[in-house]
Amino acid sequence: MKEAEFLHLAGQYCFRTRLDGSEIHGPVLARGEGSVVYDVEGKAYLDFNSGQMCATLGHNHPRIVAAIQESCRTLIHANSTLFNAPEILLAQRLASIVPRPLLKSLFLLSGSDANEAAIGLAKKYTGGFEVISPHTSFHGLSDMARMVTYAGWHKGYGPGIPGTYAMLAPYCYRCPVQHTFPTCQFACLEASFELIDAQSTGALAAVITEPLFSAGGVIEPPEGWLTELQRRCKERGMLLILDEAQTGLAKLGTMWAFEREGIIPDILTISKHFGGGVTISAVVTTAAIEERAVERGFTLTHSHAADPLGCSAALASIALIQEEDLTRQAERIGRYWRHHLDELAQRYELIGDVRGRGLIQGIELVWDREKKTPAPEAGRQIARHALEHGLLFSLRRGGSVLRFVPPFTTTEAQMDQAATILRQALETVQG
Repeated sequence: MKEAEFLHLAGQYCFRTRLDGSEIHGPVLARGEGSVVYDVEGKAYLDFNSGQMCATLGHNHPRIVAAIQESCRTLIHANSTLFNAPEILLAQRLASIVPRPLLKSLFLLSGSDANEAAIGLAKKYTGGFEVISPHTSFHGLSDMARMVTYAGWHKGYGPGIPGTYAMLAPYCYRCPVQHTFPTCQFACLEASFELIDAQSTGALAAVITEPLFSAGGVIEPPEGWLTELQRRCKERGMLLILDEAQTGLAKLGTMWAFEREGIIPDILTISKHFGGGVTISAVVTTAAIEERAVERGFTLTHSHAADPLGCSAALASIALIQEEDLTRQAERIGRYWRHHLDELAQRYELIGDVRGRGLIQGIELVWDREKKTPAPEAGRQIARHALEHGLLFSLRRGGSVLRFVPPFTTTEAQMDQAATILRQALETVQG
């Protein structure tokens, strides 16, 4: 069928909502390989969003395909009341790549699932119910995850869940308290915890945050922010949950983004390319937290939790990341792509800021660099031009931030091609 026929069917039968809109439009994707996807008309696109950031290992990676085929031959689904062999092996393998005292893993389906479970775990362990998240955060769109997602997708769902509060994110380019790092001495944290302490009923359970706010606009906290955040959590008996769905498993040039500061969270959540494109997520915590939570009746599972198919794919994913040293690959790609972005920023006044590292990088568009006036319509025009010329990426902060997440399989020639398309788009918009 032609694209128009597919879109006609979509209009009749598909629920229209998508993460970034509700319009029905092409391209309609049909297949993928490595860093490239193809639509039903056969047109190729460089996928600098890695699918929904879940194909970062590369579309249809042969090792992931082989693991899926073997699971299809042996055991696809299992009774979630019982353990299955791939689940146990995956828990052992995951324990080998997280720092101690992190040890125990629970496997679910999506990032939202994992964050729901992590929050429930923190509540059971602490006995509290109050959960805090920064104002640029994204933790999913299930009920509890949506309530601690403040980057958007929050309006029109009725009253929030009691005990969920926002705190100020360390958005240094647009400091919410109009300070400058490092002389600010983390004024955003100081202000946030004054408000948290004032609002709390004495039942603080956890702070959940990303080490880099990807969906919130590729915002990386300044060095030391996570360390200071953890210190303040410990002072109040709260757990620190780090959501590494978008940042973990080598994507930023280290196995885990939190390694840059040398801290260890109380609970870690993982998803996205954990399954190499197959849906699976994980919650990892300490033996002490697991023991107390289970004693207090913590239960969370799904019919497809810890399915052998997803666990087998995740085993292959971890093996691939380790054996092919993808942390170094992320560094190499990150340096090369950043060079392109920096060159574009020197040439086009429309680019106000370039940020991120490894495979997650972004540019913020402004009409005036001094005033930092956001330019969301420019971002939307650039994205349309890029799509027409074969480059996929995502828009954030209403369109004023362009986020790029190329797969580990991306070559320098492909990055050169993407930069050419981006330059042409900027030239068209800025003139």
